[in-house]
Amino acid sequence: MNLLPTATSTDVQEQQPRVAVLPIGSFEQHGRYLPLITDTAIACIIGQEIASAYPVHLLPPITMSCSHEHASFPGTVSISAKTLFAVVDDIRASLARSGITKLVIVNGHGGTTSCRISLRRPTSTAPLCPSSRSDRTGTARGTTED
Repeated sequence: MNLLPTATSTDVQEQQPRVAVLPIGSFEQHGRYLPLITDTAIACIIGQEIASAYPVHLLPPITMSCSHEHASFPGTVSISAKTLFAVVDDIRASLARSGITKLVIVNGHGGTTSCRISLRRPTSTAPLCPSSRSDRTGTARGTTED
């Protein structure tokens, strides 16, 4: 299974999606036998399932996220919540310039939930689409947890 989207510009032009799907994973330890890319693979597979069911523009994943809790494990690479937010916001702005005004984030990494508050900040003009799940208060969330 290919984890990266293979759509061409022609495909996107013909589909004219109004929503993009952005998988966010991590690059961290998952025990002795699972690959460092495990969370990214999970987010990509969920993103592919969404794209097969709905007319969305599936984006390639962000493979580095907030994994500071795994810093002591060899191979782990982590970025700050500020950096992750900046990258997601730049992606959102780029999509908006091309007419895609909604962004669904598929979060495959539990540690990235600490970044969720940053992603909810109302600093952008295009909304993040809430997932169909709710947090304990019943408020829709801007990310989907694994």
